[in-house]
Amino acid sequence: MRPEETIDFPIRKVWSRIARLYNTEAAKYGGSMAIGQILLNIDPDGTPSTKLGPKMGQESRSLVRILQTMEDEGLIKRAADKSDKRIVRIHLTPKGKQMRDVSRDTVIKFNQAVQSRFTPKQLEGFRTVMTELDRILEHEQLFA
Repeated sequence: MRPEETIDFPIRKVWSRIARLYNTEAAKYGGSMAIGQILLNIDPDGTPSTKLGPKMGQESRSLVRILQTMEDEGLIKRAADKSDKRIVRIHLTPKGKQMRDVSRDTVIKFNQAVQSRFTPKQLEGFRTVMTELDRILEHEQLFA
Protein backbone atom coordinates (compact mmCIF):
# COMPACT_ATOMS: atom_id res chain seq x y z
CA MET A 1 0.00 0.00 0.00
CA ARG A 2 1.38 3.39 -0.98
CA PRO A 3 1.28 6.24 1.57
CA GLU A 4 -1.21 8.17 -0.57
CA GLU A 5 -3.65 5.26 -0.25
CA THR A 6 -3.67 5.23 3.55
CA ILE A 7 -5.93 7.18 5.90
CA ASP A 8 -3.19 8.50 8.16
CA PHE A 9 -0.72 9.81 5.56
CA PRO A 10 -2.87 12.66 4.17
CA ILE A 11 -3.96 13.62 7.69
CA ARG A 12 -0.33 13.82 8.88
CA LYS A 13 0.79 15.62 5.75
CA VAL A 14 -1.93 18.27 5.93
CA TRP A 15 -1.62 18.66 9.70
CA SER A 16 2.14 19.24 9.33
CA ARG A 17 1.47 21.99 6.81
CA ILE A 18 -1.20 23.57 9.00
CA ALA A 19 1.13 23.46 12.01
CA ARG A 20 3.95 25.03 10.00
CA LEU A 21 1.59 27.79 8.80
CA TYR A 22 0.34 28.53 12.32
CA ASN A 23 3.85 28.39 13.82
CA THR A 24 5.16 30.80 11.19
CA GLU A 25 2.36 33.25 11.94
CA ALA A 26 2.70 32.83 15.74
CA ALA A 27 6.47 33.39 15.56
CA LYS A 28 5.77 36.95 14.36
CA TYR A 29 4.32 37.58 17.83
CA GLY A 30 6.83 35.53 19.82
CA GLY A 31 4.52 32.56 20.18
CA SER A 32 3.86 29.12 18.79
CA MET A 33 0.86 27.12 17.65
CA ALA A 34 0.86 25.22 20.95
CA ILE A 35 0.76 28.45 22.96
CA GLY A 36 -2.04 29.80 20.76
CA GLN A 37 -4.06 26.62 21.21
CA ILE A 38 -3.74 26.82 24.99
CA LEU A 39 -4.66 30.51 25.04
CA LEU A 40 -7.81 29.75 23.05
CA ASN A 41 -8.86 27.08 25.54
CA ILE A 42 -8.59 29.10 28.75
CA ASP A 43 -12.01 30.27 29.94
CA PRO A 44 -12.57 33.92 30.94
CA ASP A 45 -13.08 32.82 34.56
CA GLY A 46 -9.97 30.66 34.44
CA THR A 47 -9.61 26.97 33.69
CA PRO A 48 -8.54 24.33 36.19
CA SER A 49 -5.10 23.11 35.17
CA THR A 50 -6.29 19.48 35.28
CA LYS A 51 -9.10 20.23 32.80
CA LEU A 52 -7.04 22.08 30.21
CA GLY A 53 -5.37 19.04 28.63
CA PRO A 54 -8.57 17.01 28.20
CA LYS A 55 -10.35 20.11 26.88
CA MET A 56 -7.72 20.28 24.13
CA GLY A 57 -7.64 16.53 23.52
CA GLN A 58 -4.25 16.10 25.20
CA GLU A 59 -2.84 14.57 28.34
CA SER A 60 -2.61 17.14 31.16
CA ARG A 61 0.94 16.12 32.01
CA SER A 62 2.14 17.02 28.52
CA LEU A 63 1.33 20.68 29.21
CA VAL A 64 3.47 21.22 32.31
CA ARG A 65 6.52 22.61 30.52
CA ILE A 66 4.65 24.86 28.11
CA LEU A 67 2.45 26.26 30.91
CA GLN A 68 5.59 27.13 32.86
CA THR A 69 7.01 28.88 29.79
CA MET A 70 3.75 30.78 29.31
CA GLU A 71 3.79 31.85 32.96
CA ASP A 72 7.42 32.97 32.67
CA GLU A 73 6.50 35.02 29.58
CA GLY A 74 3.62 36.70 31.42
CA LEU A 75 0.82 35.17 29.33
CA ILE A 76 -0.89 33.29 32.16
CA LYS A 77 -1.01 33.27 35.93
CA ARG A 78 -2.00 30.46 38.25
CA ALA A 79 -4.26 31.03 41.22
CA ALA A 80 -5.98 28.83 43.77
CA ASP A 81 -9.72 28.48 43.20
CA LYS A 82 -11.70 30.77 45.51
CA SER A 83 -14.09 28.04 46.68
CA ASP A 84 -11.76 25.02 46.60
CA LYS A 85 -8.12 25.79 47.39
CA ARG A 86 -7.05 22.35 46.08
CA ILE A 87 -7.88 23.47 42.53
CA VAL A 88 -5.39 25.61 40.63
CA ARG A 89 -6.97 27.78 37.95
CA ILE A 90 -5.09 29.17 34.98
CA HIS A 91 -6.00 32.75 34.06
CA LEU A 92 -4.95 34.91 31.16
CA THR A 93 -2.97 38.05 31.89
CA PRO A 94 -3.62 41.19 29.81
CA LYS A 95 -0.68 40.13 27.61
CA GLY A 96 -2.20 36.64 27.32
CA LYS A 97 -5.58 38.10 26.33
CA GLN A 98 -3.91 40.16 23.62
CA MET A 99 -2.06 37.10 22.31
CA ARG A 100 -5.32 35.07 22.45
CA ASP A 101 -7.00 37.70 20.24
CA VAL A 102 -4.20 37.32 17.68
CA SER A 103 -4.55 33.53 17.84
CA ARG A 104 -8.33 33.69 17.43
CA ASP A 105 -8.05 36.04 14.45
CA THR A 106 -5.48 33.76 12.82
CA VAL A 107 -7.69 30.68 13.25
CA ILE A 108 -10.72 32.56 11.87
CA LYS A 109 -8.77 33.79 8.83
CA PHE A 110 -7.42 30.31 8.14
CA ASN A 111 -10.85 28.71 8.39
CA GLN A 112 -12.51 31.34 6.22
CA ALA A 113 -9.82 31.00 3.56
CA VAL A 114 -10.05 27.20 3.48
CA GLN A 115 -13.82 26.89 3.81
CA SER A 116 -14.39 29.34 0.96
CA ARG A 117 -12.74 26.82 -1.39
CA PHE A 118 -15.18 23.99 -0.68
CA THR A 119 -18.90 23.50 -1.06
CA PRO A 120 -21.05 23.02 2.04
CA LYS A 121 -21.59 19.41 0.96
CA GLN A 122 -17.83 18.77 0.75
CA LEU A 123 -17.29 20.30 4.20
CA GLU A 124 -20.15 18.23 5.64
CA GLY A 125 -18.62 15.05 4.18
CA PHE A 126 -15.21 15.94 5.61
CA ARG A 127 -16.67 16.57 9.07
CA THR A 128 -18.66 13.34 8.92
CA VAL A 129 -15.57 11.28 8.09
CA MET A 130 -13.42 12.98 10.73
CA THR A 131 -16.10 12.62 13.41
CA GLU A 132 -16.53 8.93 12.65
CA LEU A 133 -12.77 8.38 12.58
CA ASP A 134 -12.50 10.04 15.99
CA ARG A 135 -15.32 7.85 17.32
CA ILE A 136 -13.61 4.71 16.01
CA LEU A 137 -10.29 5.68 17.58
CA GLU A 138 -11.94 6.54 20.88
CA HIS A 139 -14.15 3.48 21.27
CA GLU A 140 -12.77 0.56 19.29
CA GLN A 141 -9.74 -1.63 19.63
CA LEU A 142 -8.27 -1.64 16.16
CA PHE A 143 -5.34 -3.92 16.92
CA ALA A 144 -6.98 -6.67 18.97
